[in-house]
Amino acid sequence: MNINQLKYVLEVAASSSMREASTKLYVSQPALSASIHDLEEELGILIFERNNKGISLTDEGRELLSYAKKAVQQYEILEDRYLARESGKERFSVSTQHYNFAIKAFTGVIRQTDPEKYTFSIHETKTKEVLEDVRSMKSEVGIVSFSGSNEALVKKLLRDYRLDFTPLMKRDTYVYVWKDHPFAGRSIISIEELQDYPCISFDQSDDSNFYLNEEAMADYAFNKMIRSDDRATTMELIAELDGYSIGSGMLSKADAVLQGLVAVKLKEEDPLTIGYITRKGSTMSVYGKRYIEALTQYKEL
Repeated sequence: MNINQLKYVLEVAASSSMREASTKLYVSQPALSASIHDLEEELGILIFERNNKGISLTDEGRELLSYAKKAVQQYEILEDRYLARESGKERFSVSTQHYNFAIKAFTGVIRQTDPEKYTFSIHETKTKEVLEDVRSMKSEVGIVSFSGSNEALVKKLLRDYRLDFTPLMKRDTYVYVWKDHPFAGRSIISIEELQDYPCISFDQSDDSNFYLNEEAMADYAFNKMIRSDDRATTMELIAELDGYSIGSGMLSKADAVLQGLVAVKLKEEDPLTIGYITRKGSTMSVYGKRYIEALTQYKEL
Protein backbone atom coordinates (compact mmCIF):
# COMPACT_ATOMS: atom_id res chain seq x y z
CA MET A 1 0.00 0.00 0.00
CA ASN A 2 1.33 3.45 -0.88
CA ILE A 3 0.11 7.02 -0.82
CA ASN A 4 -0.62 7.07 -4.55
CA GLN A 5 -2.98 4.14 -4.21
CA LEU A 6 -4.88 5.96 -1.45
CA LYS A 7 -5.06 9.07 -3.64
CA TYR A 8 -6.42 6.89 -6.44
CA VAL A 9 -9.13 5.50 -4.16
CA LEU A 10 -10.20 9.03 -3.17
CA GLU A 11 -10.39 10.20 -6.78
CA VAL A 12 -12.27 7.13 -8.01
CA ALA A 13 -14.77 7.49 -5.15
CA ALA A 14 -15.34 11.14 -6.13
CA SER A 15 -15.78 10.34 -9.84
CA SER A 16 -18.65 8.82 -11.78
CA SER A 17 -16.45 6.30 -13.58
CA MET A 18 -12.96 4.84 -13.70
CA ARG A 19 -12.44 6.65 -17.00
CA GLU A 20 -13.25 10.03 -15.45
CA ALA A 21 -10.91 9.34 -12.53
CA SER A 22 -8.05 8.27 -14.81
CA THR A 23 -8.42 11.50 -16.80
CA LYS A 24 -8.24 13.64 -13.65
CA LEU A 25 -5.26 11.68 -12.35
CA TYR A 26 -3.40 11.67 -15.70
CA VAL A 27 -3.09 7.89 -15.38
CA SER A 28 -4.21 5.34 -17.97
CA GLN A 29 -7.41 3.52 -17.11
CA PRO A 30 -5.76 0.04 -17.15
CA ALA A 31 -2.98 1.26 -14.84
CA LEU A 32 -5.52 2.82 -12.45
CA SER A 33 -7.67 -0.32 -12.39
CA ALA A 34 -4.60 -2.49 -11.79
CA SER A 35 -3.43 -0.29 -8.92
CA ILE A 36 -6.86 -0.41 -7.22
CA HIS A 37 -7.02 -4.18 -7.74
CA ASP A 38 -3.55 -4.63 -6.21
CA LEU A 39 -4.63 -2.62 -3.16
CA GLU A 40 -7.78 -4.73 -2.79
CA GLU A 41 -5.67 -7.90 -3.01
CA GLU A 42 -3.21 -6.61 -0.42
CA LEU A 43 -5.91 -5.53 2.04
CA GLY A 44 -8.15 -8.53 1.39
CA ILE A 45 -11.26 -6.42 0.83
CA LEU A 46 -13.41 -5.27 -2.08
CA ILE A 47 -13.27 -1.47 -2.22
CA PHE A 48 -15.50 -0.86 -5.26
CA GLU A 49 -18.45 -2.70 -6.77
CA ARG A 50 -18.17 -2.73 -10.55
CA ASN A 51 -21.12 -3.16 -12.91
CA ASN A 52 -22.36 -1.90 -16.26
CA LYS A 53 -23.69 1.26 -14.58
CA GLY A 54 -20.29 2.22 -13.21
CA ILE A 55 -18.61 1.86 -9.82
CA SER A 56 -19.70 2.34 -6.24
CA LEU A 57 -18.10 1.96 -2.83
CA THR A 58 -18.70 -1.15 -0.79
CA ASP A 59 -19.25 -0.91 2.98
CA GLU A 60 -15.60 -1.87 3.48
CA GLY A 61 -14.62 0.70 0.86
CA ARG A 62 -16.47 3.46 2.71
CA GLU A 63 -14.63 2.57 5.91
CA LEU A 64 -11.29 2.61 4.09
CA LEU A 65 -12.19 5.97 2.51
CA SER A 66 -12.46 7.67 5.90
CA TYR A 67 -8.95 6.49 6.84
CA ALA A 68 -7.54 7.24 3.40
CA LYS A 69 -8.72 10.86 3.59
CA LYS A 70 -6.90 11.37 6.89
CA ALA A 71 -3.73 9.63 5.69
CA VAL A 72 -3.55 11.63 2.45
CA GLN A 73 -4.26 14.87 4.30
CA GLN A 74 -1.46 14.17 6.79
CA TYR A 75 0.92 13.30 3.96
CA GLU A 76 0.11 16.54 2.14
CA ILE A 77 0.74 18.52 5.33
CA LEU A 78 4.15 16.86 5.73
CA GLU A 79 4.91 17.34 2.04
CA ASP A 80 3.98 21.01 2.16
CA ARG A 81 5.86 21.68 5.38
CA TYR A 82 9.09 19.80 4.70
CA LEU A 83 9.48 18.69 1.08
CA ALA A 84 8.45 22.10 -0.28
CA ARG A 85 10.63 24.03 2.15
CA GLU A 86 13.17 24.88 -0.55
CA SER A 87 10.64 27.17 -2.23
CA GLY A 88 11.28 29.71 0.53
CA LYS A 89 7.57 30.40 0.92
CA GLU A 90 6.05 31.23 4.29
CA ARG A 91 3.02 29.11 5.21
CA PHE A 92 0.06 29.67 7.51
CA SER A 93 -3.47 28.27 7.62
CA VAL A 94 -6.70 29.04 9.49
CA SER A 95 -9.99 27.14 9.59
CA THR A 96 -13.16 28.94 10.62
CA GLN A 97 -16.88 28.86 10.85
CA HIS A 98 -18.69 31.60 8.96
CA TYR A 99 -17.48 34.76 10.72
CA ASN A 100 -16.33 37.89 8.91
CA PHE A 101 -14.06 38.98 11.77
CA ALA A 102 -12.00 35.80 11.26
CA ILE A 103 -11.39 36.81 7.65
CA LYS A 104 -10.57 40.42 8.59
CA ALA A 105 -8.02 39.23 11.15
CA PHE A 106 -6.48 36.96 8.49
CA THR A 107 -6.12 39.76 5.93
CA GLY A 108 -4.73 41.98 8.69
CA VAL A 109 -1.91 39.49 9.32
CA ILE A 110 -0.99 39.48 5.63
CA ARG A 111 -0.95 43.28 5.46
CA GLN A 112 1.05 43.54 8.69
CA THR A 113 3.72 40.93 7.87
CA ASP A 114 3.76 41.10 4.05
CA PRO A 115 6.15 38.15 3.43
CA GLU A 116 8.06 38.17 0.16
CA LYS A 117 6.75 34.70 -0.73
CA TYR A 118 3.90 32.91 0.96
CA THR A 119 1.12 30.37 0.66
CA PHE A 120 -1.53 31.22 3.24
CA SER A 121 -4.87 29.38 3.47
CA ILE A 122 -8.20 30.16 5.10
CA HIS A 123 -10.82 27.41 5.14
CA GLU A 124 -14.39 28.54 5.79
CA THR A 125 -15.99 25.23 6.67
CA LYS A 126 -18.08 23.08 8.98
CA THR A 127 -17.67 22.85 12.75
CA LYS A 128 -16.33 19.29 12.79
CA GLU A 129 -13.85 20.08 10.02
CA VAL A 130 -12.52 23.12 11.90
CA LEU A 131 -11.81 20.84 14.87
CA GLU A 132 -10.28 18.17 12.63
CA ASP A 133 -8.13 20.70 10.76
CA VAL A 134 -6.55 22.05 13.94
CA ARG A 135 -6.10 18.59 15.45
CA SER A 136 -4.36 17.34 12.29
CA MET A 137 -2.24 20.54 11.99
CA LYS A 138 -3.79 21.39 8.65
CA SER A 139 -4.59 24.70 10.33
CA GLU A 140 -2.75 26.38 13.18
CA VAL A 141 -5.79 28.24 14.53
CA GLY A 142 -9.53 27.59 14.26
CA ILE A 143 -12.61 29.71 14.97
CA VAL A 144 -15.63 27.91 16.46
CA SER A 145 -18.71 28.67 18.50
CA PHE A 146 -21.23 26.81 20.61
CA SER A 147 -24.66 27.54 22.05
CA GLY A 148 -26.47 26.06 25.01
CA SER A 149 -27.83 23.27 22.83
CA ASN A 150 -24.43 21.92 21.76
CA GLU A 151 -21.99 23.27 24.38
CA ALA A 152 -21.50 19.89 26.10
CA LEU A 153 -20.77 18.10 22.81
CA VAL A 154 -18.32 20.71 21.53
CA LYS A 155 -16.45 20.79 24.84
CA LYS A 156 -16.22 16.99 24.83
CA LEU A 157 -14.73 17.05 21.33
CA LEU A 158 -12.27 19.73 22.41
CA ARG A 159 -11.09 17.45 25.23
CA ASP A 160 -10.98 14.37 22.98
CA TYR A 161 -9.02 16.23 20.30
CA ARG A 162 -6.68 17.86 22.87
CA LEU A 163 -7.60 21.38 21.77
CA ASP A 164 -7.55 24.58 23.83
CA PHE A 165 -10.51 26.94 23.46
CA THR A 166 -10.15 30.64 24.23
CA PRO A 167 -13.47 32.56 24.30
CA LEU A 168 -13.61 35.92 22.54
CA MET A 169 -17.23 36.97 22.80
CA LYS A 170 -20.73 35.89 23.78
CA ARG A 171 -23.44 37.00 21.38
CA ASP A 172 -27.23 37.15 21.67
CA THR A 173 -29.30 35.41 19.02
CA TYR A 174 -30.52 37.30 15.94
CA VAL A 175 -32.31 36.44 12.74
CA TYR A 176 -31.14 37.80 9.39
CA VAL A 177 -33.84 38.77 6.90
CA TRP A 178 -33.73 40.65 3.62
CA LYS A 179 -34.27 44.42 3.76
CA ASP A 180 -37.76 44.19 2.20
CA HIS A 181 -38.96 41.30 4.40
CA PRO A 182 -42.26 42.02 6.23
CA PHE A 183 -40.42 41.81 9.56
CA ALA A 184 -37.32 43.79 8.54
CA GLY A 185 -38.40 46.83 10.55
CA ARG A 186 -38.87 44.96 13.81
CA SER A 187 -36.50 45.38 16.75
CA ILE A 188 -37.35 41.97 18.23
CA ILE A 189 -39.22 38.91 16.98
CA SER A 190 -40.25 35.48 18.23
CA ILE A 191 -39.36 32.30 16.39
CA GLU A 192 -43.05 31.35 16.30
CA GLU A 193 -43.80 34.43 14.21
CA LEU A 194 -41.39 33.15 11.55
CA GLN A 195 -42.88 29.68 11.19
CA ASP A 196 -44.47 30.47 7.80
CA TYR A 197 -41.07 31.43 6.39
CA PRO A 198 -38.19 29.06 5.56
CA CYS A 199 -35.17 28.96 7.85
CA ILE A 200 -31.93 28.77 5.84
CA SER A 201 -29.38 26.75 7.82
CA PHE A 202 -25.74 26.05 7.10
CA ASP A 203 -25.51 22.39 6.07
CA GLN A 204 -23.30 20.28 8.34
CA SER A 205 -23.66 17.43 5.80
CA ASP A 206 -24.77 14.46 7.87
CA ASP A 207 -27.22 13.75 10.64
CA SER A 208 -24.49 12.70 13.06
CA ASN A 209 -23.23 16.29 13.04
CA PHE A 210 -26.66 17.83 13.61
CA TYR A 211 -25.76 19.13 17.05
CA LEU A 212 -22.57 20.72 15.71
CA ASN A 213 -24.56 23.45 13.96
CA GLU A 214 -22.86 26.81 14.28
CA GLU A 215 -26.24 28.54 14.60
CA ALA A 216 -28.19 28.87 17.82
CA MET A 217 -31.58 27.11 18.24
CA ALA A 218 -30.13 23.94 16.69
CA ASP A 219 -32.60 21.72 18.56
CA TYR A 220 -35.71 23.72 17.56
CA ALA A 221 -38.28 21.95 15.34
CA PHE A 222 -38.56 24.34 12.37
CA ASN A 223 -41.62 23.90 10.13
CA LYS A 224 -39.68 24.90 7.01
CA MET A 225 -35.97 24.29 6.67
CA ILE A 226 -33.56 24.70 3.74
CA ARG A 227 -29.93 23.67 4.15
CA SER A 228 -27.23 25.46 2.19
CA ASP A 229 -23.44 25.17 2.23
CA ASP A 230 -22.66 28.34 0.26
CA ARG A 231 -22.88 31.90 1.56
CA ALA A 232 -23.97 33.44 -1.77
CA THR A 233 -26.67 30.78 -2.19
CA THR A 234 -27.92 31.48 1.32
CA MET A 235 -28.27 35.18 0.52
CA GLU A 236 -30.18 34.36 -2.66
CA LEU A 237 -32.57 32.04 -0.82
CA ILE A 238 -33.23 34.59 1.92
CA ALA A 239 -33.94 37.31 -0.66
CA GLU A 240 -36.05 35.23 -3.05
CA LEU A 241 -38.13 33.26 -0.53
CA ASP A 242 -38.52 35.79 2.30
CA GLY A 243 -36.42 33.36 4.29
CA TYR A 244 -34.26 33.97 7.31
CA SER A 245 -31.14 32.60 8.94
CA ILE A 246 -30.05 32.63 12.56
CA GLY A 247 -26.80 34.25 13.63
CA SER A 248 -24.91 36.44 16.05
CA GLY A 249 -26.05 39.79 14.68
CA MET A 250 -22.51 40.79 13.72
CA LEU A 251 -23.27 42.72 10.54
CA SER A 252 -21.21 45.79 9.80
CA LYS A 253 -22.92 48.70 8.07
CA ALA A 254 -21.00 47.91 4.91
CA ASP A 255 -22.14 44.28 5.03
CA ALA A 256 -25.76 45.29 5.51
CA VAL A 257 -25.68 47.70 2.56
CA LEU A 258 -23.89 45.33 0.22
CA GLN A 259 -25.80 42.19 1.09
CA GLY A 260 -29.20 43.68 1.88
CA LEU A 261 -29.45 41.85 5.20
CA VAL A 262 -31.10 43.19 8.34
CA ALA A 263 -30.49 41.74 11.81
CA VAL A 264 -33.50 41.45 14.14
CA LYS A 265 -33.10 40.39 17.79
CA LEU A 266 -34.65 37.00 18.52
CA LYS A 267 -36.91 36.83 21.57
CA GLU A 268 -35.82 33.31 22.44
CA GLU A 269 -32.39 33.28 24.09
CA ASP A 270 -29.67 30.82 23.05
CA PRO A 271 -26.48 32.92 23.09
CA LEU A 272 -23.39 31.86 21.14
CA THR A 273 -19.95 31.72 22.72
CA ILE A 274 -17.37 32.36 19.98
CA GLY A 275 -13.64 31.84 20.31
CA TYR A 276 -10.49 30.35 18.83
CA ILE A 277 -8.91 26.93 19.20
CA THR A 278 -5.29 25.72 19.11
CA ARG A 279 -3.60 22.38 19.73
CA LYS A 280 -2.57 21.77 23.33
CA GLY A 281 1.15 22.31 23.81
CA SER A 282 1.67 23.57 20.26
CA THR A 283 4.35 26.14 19.44
CA MET A 284 2.78 28.95 17.45
CA SER A 285 4.43 30.35 14.35
CA VAL A 286 4.95 34.11 14.07
CA TYR A 287 1.85 34.22 11.87
CA GLY A 288 -0.20 32.24 14.36
CA LYS A 289 0.82 34.65 17.10
CA ARG A 290 -0.01 37.67 14.95
CA TYR A 291 -3.38 36.14 14.03
CA ILE A 292 -4.29 35.58 17.68
CA GLU A 293 -3.22 39.16 18.43
CA ALA A 294 -5.56 40.32 15.64
CA LEU A 295 -8.40 38.23 17.07
CA THR A 296 -8.00 39.83 20.52
CA GLN A 297 -9.13 43.12 18.97
CA TYR A 298 -12.61 41.53 18.94
CA LYS A 299 -12.38 40.11 22.46
CA GLU A 300 -15.30 41.04 24.70
CA LEU A 301 -14.94 38.42 27.47
